[in-house]
Amino acid sequence: MMASRTGGRILVDQLITHGVQQLFCVPGESFLAVLDALHDAKIEVTVCRQEGGAAMMAEAQGKLTGRPGVCFVTRGPGATNAAAGVHIAHQDSTPLLLFVGQVARGALGREAFQELDYGAVFGTMAKWVVQVDDPSRLPELVSRAFHVATSGRPGPVVIALPEDMLTEAAEVADALPYAVAETYPGAAPLAELQLRLAAAQRPVVIVGGSRWSETAVQHFSAFAEAFALPVYCSFRRQMLFSADHPCYAGDLGLGANPRLLERIRQSDLILLVGGRLSEVPSQGYELLDIPSPKQALVHVHADADELGRLYRATQAIHATPQAFAHAVAALRPAAPPAWRAATAAAREEFLRWSDPAPIRIPGPLQMGEVMQHLREVLPADTIFCNGAGNFATWVHRFWPFRAFASQLAPTSGSMGYGLPAGVGAKRLWPQREVVVFAGDGDFLMHGQEFATAVQYGLPILVVLLDNAMYGTIRMHQERHYPGRVSATQLKNPDFRRYAEVFGGHGERVERTEEFAPALARARASGRPAILHCLLDPEAITPGSTLQGIRAAALSAG
Repeated sequence: MMASRTGGRILVDQLITHGVQQLFCVPGESFLAVLDALHDAKIEVTVCRQEGGAAMMAEAQGKLTGRPGVCFVTRGPGATNAAAGVHIAHQDSTPLLLFVGQVARGALGREAFQELDYGAVFGTMAKWVVQVDDPSRLPELVSRAFHVATSGRPGPVVIALPEDMLTEAAEVADALPYAVAETYPGAAPLAELQLRLAAAQRPVVIVGGSRWSETAVQHFSAFAEAFALPVYCSFRRQMLFSADHPCYAGDLGLGANPRLLERIRQSDLILLVGGRLSEVPSQGYELLDIPSPKQALVHVHADADELGRLYRATQAIHATPQAFAHAVAALRPAAPPAWRAATAAAREEFLRWSDPAPIRIPGPLQMGEVMQHLREVLPADTIFCNGAGNFATWVHRFWPFRAFASQLAPTSGSMGYGLPAGVGAKRLWPQREVVVFAGDGDFLMHGQEFATAVQYGLPILVVLLDNAMYGTIRMHQERHYPGRVSATQLKNPDFRRYAEVFGGHGERVERTEEFAPALARARASGRPAILHCLLDPEAITPGSTLQGIRAAALSAG
């Protein structure tokens, strides 16, 4: 005879069935029955300090593994705090399950305490929003949530849980574990692609999106090498192709190498695999003509709805990156590629662009030398995490990403992401080194999650670049309203002491020669650490200063 279980127990049993080993939460009275069921479950629960941080930690794990990250938050304010993580998962195509408490079913529609219409709140940024009103339907709806989050273009699913439903008992069987379906390209599309490559003179490849794996990256690297194709990574997707590979030629991010952009503009065939080529990688939708690019475009995507949505492809291939990479790994050119020299030239341009040694900025702390030192001492598979701000340029341009699942950065441009992402990564893979790059404004968006790192003994390293302002906005201010500084200045704490009072390790770095010994002490401490690096405010980017930007704006105006 089937045992009767509470909704909370049924729900936790479904998570176990679907292979969940970790989840993140800020506890709330709206899902006490779930917390009680977790007491006896073999699931690691990370208790966080704010729901936005919890959702970002879960999203980070989804990004690294391709399996849905799982987060529980309470109703009302808890849900709205978590919305930033949901939006990241949406724009970054990351599988995420956000379980949200809800008022009792009898109070729905009365604007009860902390009641929200979750369909209205999350409808434009989640793949699916569902409320479970019957505990006997939990196996069905949770299974569907896992499948929706991982299918096609992955994304977030929000599941609302009325608190009285979680305490109600039901007799129901568990669902089967979810399985992700791969869509493979057929023989005819592959033959057509090979003909297009044979006819091309200046082909390029752009890789992006999600639904990749370490094996897929290896397969695709073999294909690119066989055809000597220059490969570019989309914005904040540099972990999809090793920077050490002779075909790698750079990334399509903010402040991209102008020579890289020109090579793409002059190409006659673009193979776009996995990505959408949205606003940032398309350089404000100006890199390719919309809807019909002048270049022949072969677009490969896991979601049929993305094919033709923005760009009219010459050849649209409905396939997941993993399946496509496996299929093309065995292809070989019929003749030596005519573009081999051009690929080598593009590679040399990337190497010069990404070399930190020649970079000089105002002030006694030289970030070019800092990045060179990090390249020399950190493992190749170090996971680099960052939020949003000009500071991220130092990582994206000068750190050579060489391993799959080594980059956590929001394509949505969400500030405050780096620290929670680092916590999520270290919780998942404690053996991997995790480095968080953060700006002073960016860090304090979710700086309280440093306490979470301390609580769970997660020795992440935070390189905090402090220029006492919201630097990106100040840069735009000087460009458009030169000399009229407004609402961008910050007065910051001593972040070394901040780390110490939380129970971590703190260092203050004001000069270049101080960085290496401070880094060594931080890594040796075995504790979460902050390196508080003081930057000259004029050093707004690797190649420009605030004064220079202001002068150029004034002369142009």
